[in-house]
Amino acid sequence: MRESMWGFLLFAGVAWLAIGWSVLRLEPADVVAVAGPVIFFGALCEVVRALAGTRTWWVNASMAALFTATGVVVLLDQGSTYATTVSLVGWFLMVRGAVDIAVATMNRGTDRTWGLMVTLGVLQAGLGFYAAGPLARAADPVIVTLGALGLLRAVADLVTGLRLREVSAARQDVLRLPPERAAGVAGYSAGLADFEAHPRHRAEALHEPDAVER
Repeated sequence: MRESMWGFLLFAGVAWLAIGWSVLRLEPADVVAVAGPVIFFGALCEVVRALAGTRTWWVNASMAALFTATGVVVLLDQGSTYATTVSLVGWFLMVRGAVDIAVATMNRGTDRTWGLMVTLGVLQAGLGFYAAGPLARAADPVIVTLGALGLLRAVADLVTGLRLREVSAARQDVLRLPPERAAGVAGYSAGLADFEAHPRHRAEALHEPDAVER
């Protein structure tokens, strides 16, 4: 599951692009009915991320449950104004953006794309903050918000998928050592373990330079 995660992320990125483009072509009357399925797709992406078995699987599982509940509320409240729909979409964006910022900052020492992911997280959180406010309670702001959501999630998933593909290929090359290098590494490891297991010999080795100076 973890090895094929990059393929799903590439698929999700393309799907988010299609969602963003399609939403921008909608009529205002159809936006409320589409917002719920969009959030459900976001929940599905979090479920697959959780099943991949990463260290933060519990974060993805929690967000999947949270986004599913959000999508249910959106579907049940379709008869109301745009205010409820856009505020719940803003909630989705703020949570997803905050998690992207946190995870990217945690991986800053191992992932060279962490700066881009932080930027995308900030943009998502900022867009969610705008959507939850009083300025986005009409049809047009809802359409623009959903379109921007699809675009930002597409970039984030595509970058993450390509990065996982790159790391997966590099990791396989590193692990498959030639026979002579594998023998050298095994010999060095055995010698190091023997050196660490005999503190007396280690102390004598540390005092040898002093004896030479005297």
